[in-house]
Formats: sequence, C-alpha cells, structure tokens
Amino acid sequence: MAKRKKSSRKRKSTIKLPLSVIITLIIIVAIIAGVWGYMHPAEAKYYVQTWTEQYLGWPTRPQQPAQPIPSTATSDNLAFGVPGKADTIIDREGYALGYSEEHEQARWVIYRMTYEEATTKATARNDNFREDPEIPSGSATLADYRRSGYDRGHLAPAADMAYSVKTMDESFYLSNMSPQAGPFNQGIWRELEALVRSFAITERDIYIVTGPILPKTKTPETITIGPSEVTVPEAYYKVVWDRTEPMKMIGFILPNKGSSEPLQSFVVSVDEVEQKTGLDFFSMLPKEQQEALESNITIDAWKWQ
Repeated sequence: MAKRKKSSRKRKSTIKLPLSVIITLIIIVAIIAGVWGYMHPAEAKYYVQTWTEQYLGWPTRPQQPAQPIPSTATSDNLAFGVPGKADTIIDREGYALGYSEEHEQARWVIYRMTYEEATTKATARNDNFREDPEIPSGSATLADYRRSGYDRGHLAPAADMAYSVKTMDESFYLSNMSPQAGPFNQGIWRELEALVRSFAITERDIYIVTGPILPKTKTPETITIGPSEVTVPEAYYKVVWDRTEPMKMIGFILPNKGSSEPLQSFVVSVDEVEQKTGLDFFSMLPKEQQEALESNITIDAWKWQ
C-alpha cells in the first residue's frame, strides 16, 4: 500500500484570548500612554506599578530585604519638640516619625526643609517600598496594601527627600505610608505636597508636620486593610512653620477623598489641627510665641504657586 503523502500546507496557529483579557491589556496600554505623557517618568512608573499590583495582583518589582541603613547625620527634626506620644519614635536624617502600633502607621511625621534641599535633586525616585526594620513590633507590610483599593500614600513625600540617596531610600519605609484613596493621593494631596515644596523655596527654611487624623481607638466601624488591620484615616493634616522673619504658621485638614476645591479652602489654624489630633506642635517654642503663631490663619502671607 502506498504511503499517504504528507500535506505541504502548514496549519495556522491561532491563539484566542478571552475578551476580558483583551480589554484589560488595552486599559493597561492606555494608562501607560496617558500617565507617561503627562507625568514625570518616575511618577508614571509608580502609578502603573501600583495599579497592576493592587488590582491585577501582578508583581512588578522585587521586594528588597528590610535592612536598616546606618545614620551618620545629626538630625534637627525634633529640635523644637516631639509632637506627641507614640509606641515607637524614630529620628532619621530626612524625617522623624511617631508610630502607632494600633493603627500600623505614623501618627506624625516631622522634618525640616530648606531652600537648598527643596532645589536639589540628587537621585530619582526608587519605589523601594518595604517594611521598616526599626519598628520593634513590625510595621505594616506590602501584603496589607496589595489589592486593598488604597494607595501607599507617603507622609514625608519622596520628592521632598530627593536631595540625597539615603533620604530618598528611607522615605519608602512602610512606616512612612498611610492608606490613601487613589484620587486623593494622586490629586489634591500631591498638589499640597508640591505647594509645601514651593513654600520651602520662597520662605527658605520651614518645618513640616504631617500625618493622618486617627480615631482614639479602633471600633467595629473602623475601616482597616490587610492582615495587620491598618487603619484607613478619614482625613489628613499638614502643618507648616516658616522660620524666617516674620514667622508664620499654617495648617491644612483634607478629607481622604478626591477634590477639585482650591487648597486655600482646606486651611485651618494650627490650634484646630492640634484639637483634631491631640498633638502639640513645636512645644519647645516660648509659650506666648507658640500661641500667637498657632492661633492665626495666615492665607495672604503665603505665596500660592
């Protein structure tokens, strides 16, 4: 019997992707194209990585080992007092923080920023998010934020720490993060951070205190994320003290949600921030000077750029 000849025609290989996968890929490409067109590449990279990690569960960056970085610098972050009690207080080169174990985030972060620091960019953003080895009980983890629907929102912004490789790297400890709604973190909060950097340039020497407004204790109604039950704050505060004459202070309280309102609409006195948080800012200042600075609302005295 004669052997049947093999057909010379090659079979076409077709791979059919589910419609949901095709739509997802289109969305990812659109996001990448959009953010790269309107953002700094480092910022665009961060938002794309965050979206793919939290919503698709795809790992996009290696997890770095949590190794402490030795400090050789003399810090002046706490020169004018500790803002309030905390389970752990850490004073680093770029910022100091007071960590709450119950809420798994800092109650306050404080740092000084000068004109030179605000105008120096010695390194790019590195996105090295990781646990903080200096929190004895353990800080929040990457697993707490993954697929939570919330951003890892900086308290001491990475852009404020760009004046050295060390300060930039330390800004990505998860002790310096708080669960922020995406439209808030990527919108009005980022605008406020940029405004404060401009204050450092125009005023040349400022102190900043920032953090979440947390409940005194957790209740069944408290919204949390992750295995560590990280508290989701309802609002955040920022306090700025201009140390150049004539000295002035300004406070901000912003709800943890997106907003198109002007930043001036969130201005409050520093006294009001203290009442909302239970903290005491710059307590080493003479009492009369502290009271005068903290009670006034000084919108017109600042340059709103």
